[in-house]
Amino acid sequence: MDRFVIEGGVKLRGRVEVSGAKNSALPALAACLLTSEPVTLHRIPQVKDIRTMIDLLAHMGARVEEDGQGAVTIMGGSGLEPVAPYEVVKTMRASSLVLGPLVGRFGRARVSLPGGCAIGARPIDLHMRGLEQLGARIEQTHGYIEATAPQGLTGAIVRFDRITVTGTEDILMAAVLARGETVIQNAAREPEVVDLAELLTKMGADIEGAGTSTIRIHGVRTLRGADHTIIADRIEAGTFAIGAAITGGDVEVAGCVPDHLSALTSKLRLAGAEVNVIGPDLLRVRREEPLQSVDIITEEHPGFATDLQAQFMSLMTQAEGIAIVSERIFENRFMHVPELVRMGASIRIDGNQAIVAGPRRLTGAHVMASDLRASASLVLAGLVAEGETIVDRVYHMDRGYEKIESKLAGLGARIRRERG
Repeated sequence: MDRFVIEGGVKLRGRVEVSGAKNSALPALAACLLTSEPVTLHRIPQVKDIRTMIDLLAHMGARVEEDGQGAVTIMGGSGLEPVAPYEVVKTMRASSLVLGPLVGRFGRARVSLPGGCAIGARPIDLHMRGLEQLGARIEQTHGYIEATAPQGLTGAIVRFDRITVTGTEDILMAAVLARGETVIQNAAREPEVVDLAELLTKMGADIEGAGTSTIRIHGVRTLRGADHTIIADRIEAGTFAIGAAITGGDVEVAGCVPDHLSALTSKLRLAGAEVNVIGPDLLRVRREEPLQSVDIITEEHPGFATDLQAQFMSLMTQAEGIAIVSERIFENRFMHVPELVRMGASIRIDGNQAIVAGPRRLTGAHVMASDLRASASLVLAGLVAEGETIVDRVYHMDRGYEKIESKLAGLGARIRRERG
């Protein structure tokens, strides 16, 4: 089992290029199931979750071509087997994303319940309820969701009880081939949803309102092939921005979308970092002054992203004062806290809040990653800790960060991967 070995005390400096967004590439790959024509996706990150999704599409019978430079072409012919077995998707939370396109195009789907990070319940029930409103019959047996709609799906009003990104994406993909109009209310507004809608529109879908809380889809008979470039990974970009701030460094985050990071950058400025938007895809973050404590509350977009909560908490261990970190998206996303405490952090958990007192001198320790973003928080802590930090189980990080150790090393970090 691989691990990272980090020698702390180096300020990150230089320029780093952000990869394509994993959370945008996954639904985009799933959307390729909606047509028999080839769909080419560019800027696909080389991370484990993407590899799992590509393997799943190939397992179903899709033809997959990769150019080795981040472009993937999927040809989902008419002979696909609409089954996502457990043995293929057991490590990936996003397996439910194929449910909507499969039942939308083929009228049936059998998909294993998702695996992945143990950070709390994911609202797969919202996906199922939405598909039922579109006319699908849903059964859950032996760890699988089975959806059938022999006569096809029919447009309807689908209102989510709570905002769900993957649920919005799944129903959006299901609805593009449904008869009539579908209205998704209380829809997620994340950039990844907008990116998916742009891809589907290129494929011939009729979609209005993506990026707002109400999305309207007018069903079409068939979709065609398309060529599409995935947006930048705002979570990776945010992680590097926090890395610059926590180390007192100076980093240019290239290839990002600064507007997607506004909730984070406003907090970084309050904490004492200097953040400058240099161009449409370039952000510079540096810090010379001491850090100040800042409270955060995770919320759906455009609020502070839950996927940056753990990283920001590491930053707050180095800030003067008391910071309150409130987690409102997932109920089990403080599993990195005991590991940070092992490194010397002063953090107390009270329900869905973590109270962080700083600044604290962190010292290197042997710690264990519990999920994808927890991995990143421990790496960031290791960058400022005295001595050597060993982060075990970095396969979590490999699910969502492309060549993270190489990119950090390019900024001066003393980090290496050891094969277990």
